[in-house]
Formats: sequence, C-alpha cells, structure tokens
Amino acid sequence: MVIDFLPFQFHIEALPIAGGSLWATGLYMAFFPFSQWIIHQLARWFNFAERSLYLSAEEFERSRPAREAQNQFYASIMSIVPFLILGGLCYALTAWGLGSRSWGVSLGMIAFLVGGVYELGRRDGQPPNF
Repeated sequence: MVIDFLPFQFHIEALPIAGGSLWATGLYMAFFPFSQWIIHQLARWFNFAERSLYLSAEEFERSRPAREAQNQFYASIMSIVPFLILGGLCYALTAWGLGSRSWGVSLGMIAFLVGGVYELGRRDGQPPNF
C-alpha cells in the first residue's frame, strides 16, 4: 500500500468535513444572488486573463464561445471555495463555542435546511424563466 511508504500518516476526521460542507451548502443556498455575482465576476476575470494568451484577434474571436463556456464552468466551480471557507469557519466557531463538534454538524444541517427553504421561497416569488 501507499501508506507503507510514507514516513507519516494522515488522519482525516469525517465530522469536520461533513459539518463544514453542510454549513457551506446552506450558506451557498441562502446567499444565492451573491454566489451568482461571484460566478459572474470570476467568469469576467477568467475571460480577461485569457485574452492575453492570444496573439491574433482572429483566433481569439473564432474560439470565443467555447472559451467563455469553459470559463463559466470554471467560475461556477471556483465560486464554491469562499463558501467552503466560510462554512468551515462557521463549523469551527459553533464547535468551539458550544463545546461539542456534533453541535457544529447539527447547526450546519439546520443552516442547510433553512437555506434551502429560503431559496425555494425566494424563487417562488419570481416570475418563471422558460
């Protein structure tokens, strides 16, 4: 096994990962307009940064739709990172403040449910997008 060759061992606990992920998902859903704004800004930055890689304007314009779609995908993946950091911080603060790590997971699940219900209610008040 690979573990036999390493001079040290990794011990990964599942509880902080689960609690931070629950908090992050709840915050992502509760602040959905803000997460959309982050995605838009990241996509703009990726498109701007990629422009400097092309020497000819023709090649840049020819491959623009595919690159913009790819940058939009990367931006949506990268937009999760601030919420993961904030979710981990919320988990750590609740676990530290309440004295038990299970409280961080429990409150993360409550944040997840409240964020989901809030997002459903927020979308219910908007006109449908067909």
